Amino acid sequence: MKLELQKGSRSKVLAAILFGLMTIFVVRLFYLQVIQHGYYIDLANKEQVKRLTIPAKRGRIYAISGQTPVPLVMNQDVYTVFADPTETTNDNEIISTIEKVAGGSARSNIQGLLNRKDTRYQILATKISLAQANMIKSKHFSGIGFQAGTQRVYPEGSLAAQILGFVNDEGIGQYGVEGKLNTQLTGENGLLQSVTDVNDIPLTIGNHNINKPAKDGVNEVLSIDPSVQSYTEQALQSGLKRTGATRGSAIILDPQTGKILAMANLPTYDPSKINEVQNNAAFNNGVVSQPYEPGSDMKTMTMATGIDKGVVDANSTYVNTDHIQVDDVTISNASLGQTGTITLQHAMNWSLNTGFVTVAMRLGNGTAITRQARDTMYDYFHNKFHLGKLTGVEVSGERAGVIIPPTEEQGNAVRYSNMAFGQGMDVTMVQVASAFCSIVNGGNYYKPTVLAGKVDNNGNYVPNPIKTPTHPIKLATAYQVREMTHIARTTNFPGVDKPGYYVGGKTGTSQVINSKGVYSSDETVGTYLGYGGTESTSRYVIMVQVSGDHKMLAGNYDAMPIFTDISNWMLGYLNIQPKG
Repeated sequence: MKLELQKGSRSKVLAAILFGLMTIFVVRLFYLQVIQHGYYIDLANKEQVKRLTIPAKRGRIYAISGQTPVPLVMNQDVYTVFADPTETTNDNEIISTIEKVAGGSARSNIQGLLNRKDTRYQILATKISLAQANMIKSKHFSGIGFQAGTQRVYPEGSLAAQILGFVNDEGIGQYGVEGKLNTQLTGENGLLQSVTDVNDIPLTIGNHNINKPAKDGVNEVLSIDPSVQSYTEQALQSGLKRTGATRGSAIILDPQTGKILAMANLPTYDPSKINEVQNNAAFNNGVVSQPYEPGSDMKTMTMATGIDKGVVDANSTYVNTDHIQVDDVTISNASLGQTGTITLQHAMNWSLNTGFVTVAMRLGNGTAITRQARDTMYDYFHNKFHLGKLTGVEVSGERAGVIIPPTEEQGNAVRYSNMAFGQGMDVTMVQVASAFCSIVNGGNYYKPTVLAGKVDNNGNYVPNPIKTPTHPIKLATAYQVREMTHIARTTNFPGVDKPGYYVGGKTGTSQVINSKGVYSSDETVGTYLGYGGTESTSRYVIMVQVSGDHKMLAGNYDAMPIFTDISNWMLGYLNIQPKG
């Protein structure tokens, strides 16, 4: 009986042990399958689900020749060579091969990089070609890998460099169009996500699969004509050499659309060799980024304001004594001796400051630059001609400059007397040239643009629509001022233009404010602003500026010949037929 009880007790103990073990297993399974379910799903996904970024291709940039896009910026496939130092063998042969094949693209301390056995990734060479990559691959080195990428290439070399800008090592556009339109040009990367087997082969089943194609960047077509841009750069270079100027800028627009045909600055640079640029100022596009006092070019806008308001015309007269008093300031002419009763056309021909201060006075009570006169000038200069405002031109670095309104203390009569002949204000070349377009095209202001259209995914050119202009001045006003500048040019520079064409313009020589805040006595900026075409239609507007530290440069002697060079070439290039 005792033995049987012992046997029964043993069975119960064994059963209890088994039950306890089963309970432990059940609890453990519950913990793993229910409580820890999410954790192990995530762990499995990390092992089985692979994510691959599909890089978008950066948009290409073209110029336009007629209706044909011409590539200025393209993409080229390049490769980065990297190593897993824990896997490499025969390091000496790896070093020798990469240095021989990659040349200057190889890192200088490859031996030191391969000695870093505590890391799994070291870059040995960058931006090598496919042919170079294949030469290294043929050696079948253990622990050496390749990563594909792209870099920008420039089929036209340094042409239009400051319009284009460049892309830095992080793939971000800087300066020019590359900087301004970086988002559009970059596009959007795609994503490939898939469940894979142990060999990383994608499986066709599973709810984790994602295939989001990359959206390549927009292919932009600039309004820049490569032939016009090339000739402008050459003419500017020749002009600087002739005058001794160290800086020069030029812009050419189609006044009938606002499209910029060329925009050049010197010194310049090669965007494929930005590491060789010693002064970053070369990256700046001075046409849009360097406000200055425009000088006598502004007399065309002052005259347009006076004619449009009906207070003067080309034949209006005033008594010129070579000096005129505004409050406690005496303003003098640069050209002396044209005294007596003269017309405003005569004042335009000789660029007499007194004539245009007189126009400003007649916008008021005739004897003083009243608040009414200043309000009118500000309305025309700032609101209608868009001076001292951002134009929105599609290159980075544009600055607005400033025109002080009459509501401010500094917007007094003396300030506005100076503004009448182009001092006491800061504007950019693109602003002045765009405003002048409205004078020579019949009174229409078009927002300046460097964009002509796009190249779609099928390789077709799709032009942008021409934007609707505003109308700062009347048609009759525009025609009269245009004729005044034509007479001024033919009077001062007879015989310089090709015969049979209608060409006009205005010189500008402006002082420079130095670091002490006063006008420099040994430095001036020379400009020339003009147009060309036929009597019925102006086909182009050209503005040229030359300058240099401690250099006295003038619009008539230094900038005007550069304008003439480009203008005479444009008449032939555009195949404009001469009169008669």
